[in-house]
This record gives sequence, C-alpha cells and structure tokens, in this order.
Amino acid sequence: MDKGKAIMGSGRRWAVDFSDNSLAPSSRDIPDPPGFSRASQEQDDSTVTKQKKEAEANWKAQKAWEVAQAPFKNLLMMGFMMWMAGNTVHLFSIGITFSALWQPLSALQGVGKVFEPYKDNKVDLLAPKLVFIALNLGAMILGVWKLNTLGLLPTHASDWVSSLPPAQVQFSSQLFHLQTLYKLI
Repeated sequence: MDKGKAIMGSGRRWAVDFSDNSLAPSSRDIPDPPGFSRASQEQDDSTVTKQKKEAEANWKAQKAWEVAQAPFKNLLMMGFMMWMAGNTVHLFSIGITFSALWQPLSALQGVGKVFEPYKDNKVDLLAPKLVFIALNLGAMILGVWKLNTLGLLPTHASDWVSSLPPAQVQFSSQLFHLQTLYKLI
C-alpha cells in the first residue's frame, strides 16, 4: 500500500496542501509575529502603488522633455549641413534646403502622435509641446534663411515683374577696398 496516497489523499507522494479554507484572519495556531498587522500590509500595498504611479508619471514627463528637445540636435546638424553645402545653387544645396524645410513641417503635423505615449493625467505636456513646436519653427526659419541666401526667395520687385531689371548685389566698402588692394598686389 502506498503511504503517500493514504495520508494525503492525492496522487502525489510528497504533496502538502497549503490552502487556507477558513474565514479567520489567522487560520493557523501560530500567532502573527510582533509588529505585524494585516491592515499595515494593505496600507503598504497602496503606498507602493502610489509610488509606482508617481514614478511612472515622472518617467513619462522626463521622456516627453527628451522628445521635445530632440529637434535641437537636428537643428544643429541641419545647420552644419547647410553650411557645408555653400551658397551656390546646385542640386546638393537645394536638396539640403528643402529637407530642412520638410522635416520640421512633417514633425509639426504629427505633434499629437509624437506625445501620445506620454499622455497621462499627472503629466503636463503643454510645455514640452510648446518647446517642440518652437524648435521646429526655428528649423523652418533656418531653411527659409538658406533659401534666401541661395537667392531662391522672391524678395525684390524684379522677381515678380519681368520688365524690371534684376536686383544688383551691393558690396560693402570694406570688401570693395579688399578687392582693390588685391588687384594692386
């Protein structure tokens, strides 16, 4: 005869039933340790969940600020690329310039989608969104400035009316003096 089956009533030889079937707070004859109460354990659980929610809200706020400041790195990189492209009109400089205009425009169209993962009742997303929008507008201004330096923006009346002579580039007096000194040498 199998002793394990006879004692425990289950199919496993060394099985012990730890289930608590009574309704009393402490069903065993062993008393709770000194300083332990079940009410304090429930309070600890509620404070732990509050701390977890606060930590999650802080993490979301921090990540939202990181996303808001990300266009600054792109702004520096795009400015360097525009500087490297030069001031002459050719395929590379035009491509870089239109890329500098298109990227912030598409980022501004998707502001809601960018900050959607960080949406929470405890997290204020207004300031990060405003920083994100301001940095992208700054990038667009940089692209418009590059268009102007390339001469692709219609800034003179002759750009609109064909009968007017084109605008003349005027040199400053210092540059003119440097050119005349160079000719003399």
